[in-house]
Amino acid sequence: MRFFEEMAVGQRRELGSFTFTAEAIKKFAAQFDPQAFHLDEEAGRKSLFGGLAASGWHVGSVCMKLLVEDTQRQAREATARGVEVAVWGPSPGFRELRWIRPVLSGDTISFASEIVSKRTSDTRPQWGIVQARNTGTNQRGELVFSLLATAFVPR
Repeated sequence: MRFFEEMAVGQRRELGSFTFTAEAIKKFAAQFDPQAFHLDEEAGRKSLFGGLAASGWHVGSVCMKLLVEDTQRQAREATARGVEVAVWGPSPGFRELRWIRPVLSGDTISFASEIVSKRTSDTRPQWGIVQARNTGTNQRGELVFSLLATAFVPR
């Protein structure tokens, strides 16, 4: 993980991709969002989505999983190079969550995170506050998911 001073507005991280299979969509929905268009192909086809649709919460959860995995990979690589790894603080939350287009069975979503702002904390000057736009784009290049995340980053 990087320190606040090592980060710049506009820096982008490609986080990886995930294919939403019918099995994965139904498994997530059964546990966390049991609406018919997430659980049944026919109900999905009859809905405004036109097919079995992944829960927006499923899409967001996959984004978080890939973000954490990429962060862990970067930390391992930095440690192997003998570089000090910054231990980030908590996130005070996110804003502007948008499920822009449906994610249907068979869609592969590529996720990325881009720094959009950074500032020193007014009340904790040893910390910076970074905002990043996390996005998901389908195999057709269409934006399907977006949120603005905030994190405390050590200086």
